[in-house]
Amino acid sequence: MENEIFQLQYALDTFYFLVCGALVMWMAAGFAMLEAGLVRGKNTVEILTKNVALFAVACTMYMVCGYAVMYGGDYLLSGITGNGVSGAEEPASYAPSADFFFQVVFVATAMSIVSGAVAERMKLFSFLAFAVVMTGVIYPLEGSWTWGGNAVFGAYTLGDLGFLDFAGSGIVHMAGAAAALAGVILVGPRKGKYGANGEVNAFPGANLPLATLGTFILWLGWFGFNGGSVLATASVDAANSVAVVFMNTNAAAAGGCLAALVTAKLMFGKADLTMALNGCLAGLVAITAGPDTPSALQATLFGGLGGVLVVFSIITLDKLKIDDPVGAISVHGVVGLLGLLLVPVTNDGAAFSGQIIGALTIFGWVFAASLITFGIIKAVLGLRVSEEEEYEGSDIAECGMEAYPEFTSAR
Repeated sequence: MENEIFQLQYALDTFYFLVCGALVMWMAAGFAMLEAGLVRGKNTVEILTKNVALFAVACTMYMVCGYAVMYGGDYLLSGITGNGVSGAEEPASYAPSADFFFQVVFVATAMSIVSGAVAERMKLFSFLAFAVVMTGVIYPLEGSWTWGGNAVFGAYTLGDLGFLDFAGSGIVHMAGAAAALAGVILVGPRKGKYGANGEVNAFPGANLPLATLGTFILWLGWFGFNGGSVLATASVDAANSVAVVFMNTNAAAAGGCLAALVTAKLMFGKADLTMALNGCLAGLVAITAGPDTPSALQATLFGGLGGVLVVFSIITLDKLKIDDPVGAISVHGVVGLLGLLLVPVTNDGAAFSGQIIGALTIFGWVFAASLITFGIIKAVLGLRVSEEEEYEGSDIAECGMEAYPEFTSAR
């Protein structure tokens, strides 16, 4: 009877893991739609190509070496097709291949963050060359110090120092933003974005309905992102934990949306849709580090803090002439740090000092490694399209087609 119960739990937890992984995979569509909606029409096809290709690169590189770097084991996933029970010293509660699938969609999420930040001026294949290194080495090594449990300070892991990140505000989102910042610094701003006297010129997105759809897709996928990080559902305690995580994830997104919308209204006198969309995502990022311990009200307030912060961050980065077309660095980086710092408020297992050390470690490694990698790619392949190609649009220059051919005269 005991063995039958274990087999049922194993089957349910494996199925739950796979469904949550599929939801996170669907976030790739959300990033693609959000980015395609927020860039100018002449760069839409290139954005879509990047998002499809980066997901394929992430899946392949994490299979080749990333998973082994992050969690140990064999390269090329040899031996991972077993059932997780037979011959194992400690029987797993789900299939190892389900674990790989769930982890690979996380690394793809981190890489998707970079895509939007460098949009409209980075070469497609230079970006994909960086994706190979990011998903095969940079992210997995950082992940090995956190979720992988490997020591980073002598004999100490970040967990030993009081660092907690339930689903990846820092490990995934801030890491992606750190890589994005390195790319943005080296590739420079879009032509005409900043005037000689410090003025910031707006480049309106081509399709705000598409951006809104992308945001809703990401909101939906986030239930798999955070909910799947419970790692189980086939017991009363696990099921209750999943329900709390879902509840708080949704509450934080709502809080972030409302806070950003009100902040934008007070600052600009108008209801800014793009700020509201980024507020939703900021709320989701803010709660991701610790969605299992706050109350629903606390989660709403945490999301609200993220929504307010993201508005000021986007404005500040523009003043610093850091050109981020979709606000990715602010949403995932600045608010990712906020999410880490909020964990000790409701979770006694985390320490503020540990969260700060963890954040500095993640940001320092990913930013430095990405800066070096982008620098090498710049020297070998070049990072930026030519001025003529940027004016014409990456769709024609890089992909030879347009997303909206019937509107070509309205560029």
